[in-house]
Amino acid sequence: MAQATRRDHRIRRRDLIALVGSVAVAAPLAARAQQKAMPVIGFLSTGSPETVGPFIAAFYQGLSEAGYVEGRNVAIEYRWAEGHYDRLHALAADLVARKVDVIATGGGAPSALAAKGATSTIPITFVGADPVGDGLVASLARPGGNLTGISLLAVELMPKGLELLSELVPQARAIVLLANPNNSNAERVIEGGQQAARTKGVRLTILKASTESEIDAAFVTLVQLHAAALIVHADAYYTTGRDQLVALAGRHAVPAIYYFREFAAFGGLISYGSSLSGAFHQVGTYVGKILNGAKPADLPVMQPTTFELVINMKTAKALGLTVPQSLLQRADEVIE
Repeated sequence: MAQATRRDHRIRRRDLIALVGSVAVAAPLAARAQQKAMPVIGFLSTGSPETVGPFIAAFYQGLSEAGYVEGRNVAIEYRWAEGHYDRLHALAADLVARKVDVIATGGGAPSALAAKGATSTIPITFVGADPVGDGLVASLARPGGNLTGISLLAVELMPKGLELLSELVPQARAIVLLANPNNSNAERVIEGGQQAARTKGVRLTILKASTESEIDAAFVTLVQLHAAALIVHADAYYTTGRDQLVALAGRHAVPAIYYFREFAAFGGLISYGSSLSGAFHQVGTYVGKILNGAKPADLPVMQPTTFELVINMKTAKALGLTVPQSLLQRADEVIE
C-alpha cells in the first residue's frame, strides 16, 4: 500500500510538472497572440526617394518623439509616384488594400487627394499648400473627417515671392510665373501672382508646364518674351525636376525665385518659403499621435510660423546681380 501511494505521488508530481511546463510555454504564446500586430504606416509621395529622401529623416524624428522607430515597433510601406500624378490613385488604393493603419502623404494636394479618394476611414496626414482651398479639410482649426496635416501657405506667400524678386532685380518689368496646371492650387497661385504684379506695376506672364518637354518649351518662350525674371510655382513635380529647372534658369541667365531652400542650395538664385524638413517632422509627430489613439479630426492643421529666405551668392555673381544689403541682412542663409 505504501509503495502504491508513493508511486501515485510520483505520478501526480510528474503530471503537475508537465502541467506547469505546458502553462509556462502556453502563456507567452497566448500573450503574443493577444498583442496587436506591429502597426504599418503607408507613405505616399508624389516625388521620388532621391528628392524626398532627405526629409524622411525629419519624418523619422517626429515619429520617434511619439515613441515609434521603424523596424522596432512600426513598419512603413513606401509608394513613390516619381512626379507622375496619374499614378497616385493606384498607389493609394494599394496602401488601402494592404490595410495600413495610417497614410502619410508628401507632395502637396495631389497625393493627399488621392489618399482621400481611396479611403474615408484610414487616418491621413499631409503636407499641403492650401488644405482648405484644395478641399482636404473643412477648416484648419477643425479639420473634420479623416485628414489633418501641415499647411505650407504656398498660395499666401506668392505676393512675397514677387516682392523679393523685384527687390533683387528692380529693373524687371516683365516677369514669368511658371505653374503646373495639374496642381489643384495652380489657379489660386496664378490669381495671387497677377494681383501682386498689378500692385507692383509689373507685367506677369503665365506659362504652364507639367512635363520635362513642356518645361523646356516654357523656357524657350520665356526667352522669346524677353522676360527679366522667373517665379517657379511651389509644386511637387517641379521639386522632383529641380535639376532641370535650375539648369535651364542658369543656361538662359534668368534670375529665378523658388519656394523651397533646396533649389537655392542646388544652385538656384533665391528661395523663400517654409521648411520642408520642419513640415515632415510635424507630419511624423502627427502620425505618432494617431498611432497612439488621437483622431485626425481633433488635430488642427498646423501652419508654419517661420519662413526661410536663402540667397545663392555664387549664382547671383554668375548672373551679374548685385544683391542689396537690405536683402542680405534679412536672409536666413547666404550660400557663397
